[in-house]
Amino acid sequence: MIEYWHNPRCSKSRAGLALLQERGAEVTVRRYLEDAPSADEIAAVRAALGQPPAIDMMRPGEALFRQLGLSKGDDDATLMAAMAAHPVLIERPLAIGRGRAVIGRPPERLLELL
Repeated sequence: MIEYWHNPRCSKSRAGLALLQERGAEVTVRRYLEDAPSADEIAAVRAALGQPPAIDMMRPGEALFRQLGLSKGDDDATLMAAMAAHPVLIERPLAIGRGRAVIGRPPERLLELL
């Protein structure tokens, strides 16, 4: 079972979901902008990603990133708190399964979970 953090307005997110479904993966879709993950869930995903710097899990190009006064040099705690408060800042698509997580940039990376 793969939990897929999905934004249906994002072409990469739609492409990643289609790719997993075409391969027969059992996918549970979580519209993370409507069903925001908690700070603990974001931390668990970070661990499943292999503890990358928090900025690697974010969308620094989002206007909100700049509006909040965030920068790529901010400490991980600040960036993690920003993702919890504003899930639009979480990079997408993101898939979690078998104790691992993968950011689907490019979407083909999601196949690592199969």
